Amino acid sequence: MNLQGESIVEKLYNNIVLEGGFNAKPSDPSNVPYLRQPPEVIDVSVGRQLFVDHFLIEKSDLCAEYHSVEKYEENPIFSAEMPWETEGVACACPKSGGIFYDEEEKLFKMWYEGGWLRHMCYATSKDGIHWERPSLDFVSGTNIILPYEGYTPEKFDGDESYLRPDSTTVWIDYHAPKNEKYKLFLRNPGSLLYGIVGVSGDGIHFEKIQKTSPVRDRSTIFYNPFRKKWVYSIRSRDVDLMGKEYMRARRYRECDDYLAGATWQDGEDAVWMTCDALDLPDVEIGMEPQLYNVDAVGYESIMLGMFQIMYGPDTSETMPYGIPKITELMPMYSRDGYHFSRPSRKSLIMPTRKKGSWERGYVQSVGGITVIHGDELWIYYIGFSGNEQMLDPSWVKNGMYYGGALGLAKLRRDGFVSMNGRGSLLTRKLQFFEKEKLLVNAEGKVSVELLDENEILLDRSTEFSGDSTCAELRFEKTKISEWNGKTIRLRFLVNGKLYAFGFADDNGDCGGAHAAGIVK
Repeated sequence: MNLQGESIVEKLYNNIVLEGGFNAKPSDPSNVPYLRQPPEVIDVSVGRQLFVDHFLIEKSDLCAEYHSVEKYEENPIFSAEMPWETEGVACACPKSGGIFYDEEEKLFKMWYEGGWLRHMCYATSKDGIHWERPSLDFVSGTNIILPYEGYTPEKFDGDESYLRPDSTTVWIDYHAPKNEKYKLFLRNPGSLLYGIVGVSGDGIHFEKIQKTSPVRDRSTIFYNPFRKKWVYSIRSRDVDLMGKEYMRARRYRECDDYLAGATWQDGEDAVWMTCDALDLPDVEIGMEPQLYNVDAVGYESIMLGMFQIMYGPDTSETMPYGIPKITELMPMYSRDGYHFSRPSRKSLIMPTRKKGSWERGYVQSVGGITVIHGDELWIYYIGFSGNEQMLDPSWVKNGMYYGGALGLAKLRRDGFVSMNGRGSLLTRKLQFFEKEKLLVNAEGKVSVELLDENEILLDRSTEFSGDSTCAELRFEKTKISEWNGKTIRLRFLVNGKLYAFGFADDNGDCGGAHAAGIVK
């Protein structure tokens, strides 16, 4: 996809066709092109198919339910303990940063901010809950990486050797050469500055460090595995489709080569997204909501995004009291990686807003977003307690940013949305290749009718009864393999909840993206 609007046609894995440049229209969650005009036949060969929008559905009398997470009862699972984390404004959390399960080393890995705007640090875990700080070779006895000299709270040099974290992301890239397995993005604190990128073979020692084009704070990066594109998620000040100016908006920059694409010319990044008229002010705060950050990751057959929405109050109102701003995490979904829908404006993860709580406010997403852990999604997030005793007039020393820590929330696998009730769901025309099994994620009773493209009944499946994230449905007369490459429809007969379905190979693998790793 060419951002300058050239007539380039790209057919995606699901048969969505992209034409022209992304910069023609920003992403409008209420007017997504592939939902307005879906492909004639949808290819469902890649990954589990989630009902997070109406892309797959021709008609149904079932009702969509948007589910909430369950926060881990022993949160926070990681917080400031060491001197280099507690000095100044105490903080130990991946503000984006990154949490991944390294499938090659069978180890959870985290890159986080140790001390508010002070150090980039590295931690590991065998179970994703209990974390260790390895002693590294940069600063003796610490887990600090990317050390720098001459720290002062207000120092913002803007030099590529000055590796002080404000916005960061570290991403595991299994397809890169071994010495570039880990991709780093780091952005120093300040207003409009360039970011810093680099690569590493171990996630600790980074090299090839170079500048990006100028970006604002809370800019991040992610990878789209379906289109094999690196994406710079850039905070900006922009206008929406109606010409309204936003203090906090998002621009989009994609590239094939992570390092070579780190700088861009005007027109090579696009106005991407903002809050809209459906994002209503908090009734207690009253400030117009703003888009604070966007992280995203490939999950099964979709790009899963976290839209971090800020309800306020403004910094000038929170600093005199040392309390954090209120931000929440709202899921969003894309089938092309650029246009995201937000069918429900209900936040997935919210702060408590309570004095004394570790997550009183400033809830934010983590780079990688979610690890698949058996039948669950483990969604990591951060929150801040604030400190009403630290009322320094400098924003880099004020208690509003105190107490950043890491929490864990859990959700059923594929469990963002379910189609509920007693009734049926007819899919649009579908096609798949090299598949042997049909799997469903469901609670209650589910069976399926196999139809041709004209809705003529071809076969019926066995009925599943129970609760499973991966139940196989077998047909009476035919095998799934007989329908590879042919156009079909499915009519699901449901008495309960249907979360997802997928066509799998003989090993039960649907071939989708595994987000930030899969723990089997």
